[in-house]
Amino acid sequence: MEANIPKRKEPGKSLRIKVISMGNAEVGKSCIIKRYCEKRFVSKYLATIGIDYGVTKVQVRDREIKVNIFDMAGHPFFYEIDCAKHRCVDESEGRLWAESKGFLYFETSAQTGEGISEMFQTFYVSIVDLCENGGKRPITNSSASFTKEQADSIRRIRNSKDSWDMLGVKPGASRDEVNKAYRKLAVLLHPDKCVAPGSEDAFKAVVNARTALLKNIK
Repeated sequence: MEANIPKRKEPGKSLRIKVISMGNAEVGKSCIIKRYCEKRFVSKYLATIGIDYGVTKVQVRDREIKVNIFDMAGHPFFYEIDCAKHRCVDESEGRLWAESKGFLYFETSAQTGEGISEMFQTFYVSIVDLCENGGKRPITNSSASFTKEQADSIRRIRNSKDSWDMLGVKPGASRDEVNKAYRKLAVLLHPDKCVAPGSEDAFKAVVNARTALLKNIK
């Protein structure tokens, strides 16, 4: 009698993928690639002229992936790498924008290596999932945890020039108009109901704007 020996699962076919790094000049594209491929950080770097090239291998589940990374030049000049003190977009704003577009968001540091491997590994897993699903994005139950209206309201509040603008009312509006605008935003952005990045700060700003305006309205 032959024993029922379970069949050994055949390893998945190896994949070769090409990755292109794209972005504005001086944002650190080359430094991220160097950190990932060479495990080192260069604080000062020459401009990427035309294109740079890197190769690596990774394992995702039962598949070997051969990765060719093409580092595109963002600008004719590439100066000294800067730090958080010159950061243009804070984390909550970046995360808010990415999630509203359905993109993944990662905080990375080419200097310390923080988030680099996680970012690339997540990317590779998504490529394998795509290949195993016939080139189609796998259907997931995940959905945006906040609405476009909430995201747009938070951005508008952040960029508002004064309390009137923050509440979306014209200067000289009545108490009723101010309260009506406040109630609409309060319901939309209350931290207990809105999980969009920056909602708590936006809600506090709206409360303070209403208080300031009502003090000067008879």
